[in-house]
Amino acid sequence: MKVRCWGARGSVPVSGPEYERYGGDTACIEIRSKNDAILVIDAGTGIRRLGCSLMAQGRLDLTLLFTHTHWDHVLGLPFFKLLYNPKAHIDLYGSPGLQGDIAKLLGRVISPPLFPVPFAEMPARIEGRQWQGEALYVDSLKITRIALAHPNLGAGYRVEEDGRSFVFLTDNELSQHHRGGRSFAEYTAFSIGADLLVHDAEYTPEEYPSRRGWGHSHYQDVARLARAAGVAKLGLFHHNQERSDAGVDEIVARCREELAGPGRVPECLALTQYSEFDF
Repeated sequence: MKVRCWGARGSVPVSGPEYERYGGDTACIEIRSKNDAILVIDAGTGIRRLGCSLMAQGRLDLTLLFTHTHWDHVLGLPFFKLLYNPKAHIDLYGSPGLQGDIAKLLGRVISPPLFPVPFAEMPARIEGRQWQGEALYVDSLKITRIALAHPNLGAGYRVEEDGRSFVFLTDNELSQHHRGGRSFAEYTAFSIGADLLVHDAEYTPEEYPSRRGWGHSHYQDVARLARAAGVAKLGLFHHNQERSDAGVDEIVARCREELAGPGRVPECLALTQYSEFDF
């Protein structure tokens, strides 16, 4: 399994020299199976660069999932080049009950007067699919889901292949109950033993009290989850739009201090929009 991050920023894309290393694009994750099938999670602004890369490779088939449809997770979709290629084929999955009919939701965003080309009229062959049972299979990848603790609901994902696992829990507030969200114990069980856990760590503990209920976590809670679940590697995600590279570095350093202690200590890093993992 190969995991590539194309955008790790939260809320809104940013630019400038202070964001060079971690990048300014918003959420987009690409996963490749051992047979090179393509799974994409979220369509933040990072999906624009992904589309350019896929077109250059001649890759026109993929499966697209969404955690939820807040702006920073869909903003790049109208600029995803595969949508305009009639030879492209996209299997589109939402999570009914967690976020509604994904095609209808996207159609509300990608339509005049907000965007000149209606989503339903995109030249690509876009097929809305439904989950069958508890798991979704894309080639050799097995995907399961869990409800996020976030306003307007959403889904987090666990992707498994040949005994290796990647867990993606962005926009997930571990210290606050949200309608439909799960408990800390349930997120721990969902993440147990993951080779890579990528989790929202937008805030410091000092910032968090004035932002409680906004649907995002501080790094202390994320470190506690990583230790409880016994993950091998922790990737911090959804960097605040005002957080410079130096600020993200500080959060990583402080999170590593939280993780230190007896037993297995997860490796800790912050994702950039260029991060790649192969396991």
